[in-house]
Amino acid sequence: MTEPAARSPRQPAQDLAPGDAVRLLRDGALEIEGRLADASNTTLYCTVTLDGVTAVCVHKPVAGERPLWDFPDGTLAGREVAAYLVSEAIGWEIVPPTVLRDGPFGPGMCQLWIEPDPKAELFEVFPADAELTGWIPVVRAVAEGEPAVLAHRDDPRLRRVAVFDAVVNNADRKGGHLLPTPSGHVYGVDHGVCFSVDDKLRTLLWGWRGQPLPDDALDALARLAHDLDSDLGERLSEHLTAEEIAKTAERVRRLLDTGVHPEPSPDWPAVPWPPF
Repeated sequence: MTEPAARSPRQPAQDLAPGDAVRLLRDGALEIEGRLADASNTTLYCTVTLDGVTAVCVHKPVAGERPLWDFPDGTLAGREVAAYLVSEAIGWEIVPPTVLRDGPFGPGMCQLWIEPDPKAELFEVFPADAELTGWIPVVRAVAEGEPAVLAHRDDPRLRRVAVFDAVVNNADRKGGHLLPTPSGHVYGVDHGVCFSVDDKLRTLLWGWRGQPLPDDALDALARLAHDLDSDLGERLSEHLTAEEIAKTAERVRRLLDTGVHPEPSPDWPAVPWPPF
């Protein structure tokens, strides 16, 4: 009987430099281990191996994308990659390393798997009369018949995500799309419904709406505005239309001109549902 091939030890995501992770995701051998059944689009749990290094990743084939009324068919994987490119350009590493590559079911998005810290709480439901020290209320809700408030932490890591979402026009920032890690970093995932030319920002991170942007955000946005007019704009053109890139640059300029976090639009539901 032939002995099974020895498996390479899996490399924790935090041990991989972004450039090494991108090369691994792009060029490594992809092996499907399962499917995430709760995802609305086909989402495969995989390993990827290259030069003796193995890591866990998520693969979303374009063929498994569910058609949406407000986004062109077959574009969600490219939008996920575009979100990663903007994340890297802004310098906050919000989106895990992400590439577009071929897989067993054709081309699709491949993203490094992030294992969240199960003890970290970014959102909480409080009684309506609670004092929310360190928390910011998002929406009033009813929990088991009692008035309650859904709140998120007043945390600079989340505030950066809020700025990033305003840039990419994230139409679906649910609580479950934020992954705090044991190291203290917070990642954001599921960016397939970003970069619409219409204002569609829908998020649980409205706690800073109307407040002045922090200095570090203004500095990052200024760099991003420059990059969008040069190399970043060219790289995004592989995944987005010229109008979508122009609207992204327009949103960055608007944030710089106003200097404040955006307010919810009256023409679009402000909070995703379900929120998690």
